[in-house]
Amino acid sequence: MAGVKKLVIVESPAKAKTIGKYLGDDFEVHASVGHVRDLIEPKNLPPELKKGSLGKFSVDVEDGFQPYYVVSDDKKKTVAELKRALKGADELYLATDGDREGEAIAWHLLQVLKPKVPVHRMVFHEITRDAIRAAEKSTRDIDEDLVDAQETRRILDRLYGYEVSPVLWRKVGPGLSAGRVQSAATRLIVDRERQRRAFVAASYWDVSAEFLPENGPSFEAKLSTYNGQKVATGRDFSDAGELTTKAAHALTEAEATQLAAELTTAGPQAQVSSVETKPYRRHPAAPFTTSTLQQEAGRKLKFTARQTMSVAQSLYENGYITYMRTDSSTLSQQAIDAARSFAAQTYGPEYVPETPRHYAGKAKNAQEAHEAIRPSGDVFRAPAALKSVLSATEWKLYTLIWKRTVASQMQDARGSTVTVRVGTTLAESGTAAEFVTSGTTITFRGFLKAYEEGTDEGDESPAVVDEIPQLTRGDALGVTTAAPAGHATQPPARYTEASLVKELESLGIGRPSTYAAIISTIIDRGYVEVKGQALVPTWTAFAVVKLLEKHFGRLVDYDFTAEMESDLDHIAAGEEDRTSWLNGFYFGDAKHQGLRNIIDNLGDIDPRDINSVPVTDGVTLRIGRYGPYLEVAGPDEHVRRVSLPPDMAPDELTVERALELVNAPEVTDRVLGVNPSSGHEIVVKDGRFGPYVTEVLPEGQEWPKGKKPPTASLFSSMSVDTVTLEQAIQLLSLPRVVGVDPASGEEILAQNGRFGPYLKKGADTRSLPGEDAIFAITLDEALALYAQPKTYGARAAKAPLRQFDADPVSGKPVTIKDGRFGPYITDGTTNVTVPRGENLEDITFERAVELLAAKRAKGPSTRGKRSTGGARKRSTSSRRKPASGKK
Repeated sequence: MAGVKKLVIVESPAKAKTIGKYLGDDFEVHASVGHVRDLIEPKNLPPELKKGSLGKFSVDVEDGFQPYYVVSDDKKKTVAELKRALKGADELYLATDGDREGEAIAWHLLQVLKPKVPVHRMVFHEITRDAIRAAEKSTRDIDEDLVDAQETRRILDRLYGYEVSPVLWRKVGPGLSAGRVQSAATRLIVDRERQRRAFVAASYWDVSAEFLPENGPSFEAKLSTYNGQKVATGRDFSDAGELTTKAAHALTEAEATQLAAELTTAGPQAQVSSVETKPYRRHPAAPFTTSTLQQEAGRKLKFTARQTMSVAQSLYENGYITYMRTDSSTLSQQAIDAARSFAAQTYGPEYVPETPRHYAGKAKNAQEAHEAIRPSGDVFRAPAALKSVLSATEWKLYTLIWKRTVASQMQDARGSTVTVRVGTTLAESGTAAEFVTSGTTITFRGFLKAYEEGTDEGDESPAVVDEIPQLTRGDALGVTTAAPAGHATQPPARYTEASLVKELESLGIGRPSTYAAIISTIIDRGYVEVKGQALVPTWTAFAVVKLLEKHFGRLVDYDFTAEMESDLDHIAAGEEDRTSWLNGFYFGDAKHQGLRNIIDNLGDIDPRDINSVPVTDGVTLRIGRYGPYLEVAGPDEHVRRVSLPPDMAPDELTVERALELVNAPEVTDRVLGVNPSSGHEIVVKDGRFGPYVTEVLPEGQEWPKGKKPPTASLFSSMSVDTVTLEQAIQLLSLPRVVGVDPASGEEILAQNGRFGPYLKKGADTRSLPGEDAIFAITLDEALALYAQPKTYGARAAKAPLRQFDADPVSGKPVTIKDGRFGPYITDGTTNVTVPRGENLEDITFERAVELLAAKRAKGPSTRGKRSTGGARKRSTSSRRKPASGKK
């Protein structure tokens, strides 16, 4: 590194590459690849510390909650490289992100590197030449308060997780977890499903009619009043199915049918009773915050929250947008000028208001530390100019951000809304009916020229543009058609990722920058399944939430969770002391019992009660280790178990459906016939792990000791009711000998396994395309499969799906491969699964490197191993050294 005087450290290789283009030759940019230190796992503490106050959490709860940090094994090489680079530098610039995590990374780098040269904290919110040069000239010290807030959050999550999660393991099931935000988010989803389960549908009717004026086109209107009473709609009913609007009349099917019939027979005349015109005006939405970007990308692009953040991170690090973790909807003057200039040049000066628009944050506990998410620079690059440069997902998200930003500085959309009421009195029945219709005409599109915001399911939609013919009060109208329609009220919509993010933010729970990870966690833990766009809780989530509500009620209280988030903000602002706050949370204070006291006074928790949901008399849903089932109490204390359909959502388990399952004929063992080769009967059974066939001995006989009866699982295309004796004999004959490899002399076998059908030759295996291939594949076809390139292990070899350059850490080529559990990224040493929702074709080299780095940061499995070296307990004195100046 001869001649280099200034070392700059950022988080990611992609960010380092982009920044390097804007700094002079006297700068060298390196990446820490995320955090270099973290709390050590308690089991890896030095033996002499395991029995002390550090031993339970790697946090000394009796000494100011001081953490014990360690450089992870996979970061030791990175730290060594940074130290070597620092030896040739005259100055050190810590240019990590300006939020809590970025500040903490900078502080940890300072502690690990122990620089003896001047240190500068360099912060920027967009990666452009001007922004980087400005940041270089306006450095600051490390913000100790931000570091305190990040560390408090990390310790809080460690205390919460390590105290509460073991309770879940003992009382619900292994591998579960609890967390400050994930548990509150899970409770939200379970609460919504509870509402859906308790929901009682109500039916109601309405009538639509088509009216024809003497001059002009016909138009449709809906019945609004019936004999002077408002006609009830879905909004007039409670979730219990009761009519809550006293003045409303729930139209019956008979009334609706008779009204429609009278309207269309005898050709009654109707009359326009009123025409009301109101001005219509709609404002543009504010520029994106992290939360609103996740919501809108979910609605319009069908991106998951994690995918949105991943793509936004790539756009930021490559210099296309500003920093993507922000609660602020404020634009800089530079951005306002850029948006107004583009709108005026593209759409005309009349589309830009005289004065700029300014937006204030609406979210609870919002922080205004950063600018809104927008295109970078003082001239916004048009999406069309970047289509050949960006990946498909990057371009879609950039276009969304660009449109939203430009539209935010444009004029309102304007027009008028016309509401027409039509009255008639039917001669035969004397029924007085009034119909209403409305439509909006946009006369000036304003910001709609650039962008229109989407909506969540169940939200009010923007006014529908639907023109109404010119009418005046008293105009006579004919009735051309009329039709009754029946409706049923609908339960509250399940959360989608977008609407969950919106709800979490409105409640002040967590930070938008963490929502993507939180949603992924509750899915990975088996608390939530994604069906279409909906987040559906599992019965395990019901059990976990029930336990937390009964025994840790305050920890999953929405207001308390938001209060904790607010307290972290106060710590970040230097308004609250971290140690005092952690002491109150863990040991308790005048307001709160304290987590430790809750744990110490838990008492007995009945797992049977926690894992039970009453359905109806004598029928209870039990949440077992192998899945949910119905338990039916019978005479003489006899208990019968009934399996649930695997795809049944909790809200589908109504009393009626439960009784239907309970009263269905029991699936009993079905004798298929006799296996001619053994003389034993073959029986099909429905077992814990699915249906299977097996041979049985005559009553009174037993299999020889050490010998198990021949057994085989049914193929996915078979069922207990339809499997035949011939099919069962085939299944029991597996593995099938396909033939002998002439080169090695080894037999090639075809069989079905836990992960699907496959070939086996010695220790070498190859996957088969389907179950039918087990009996259909020929020796030549099998040999062709074995002729394909071989990967490590005994898995079937496949060509890489994508290939990239060498990883900057390992120096080995990065590829994307198709594995047993889906596509994964590897450099030959580290493997990481491609995140759910990310398209393979859109993963850039930088994104692949980032994912590998994140996986390394977690470290290899430490089961049975002890971490050695690199551990340092954080001390108050080490924290208070200045972040700049000569060391």
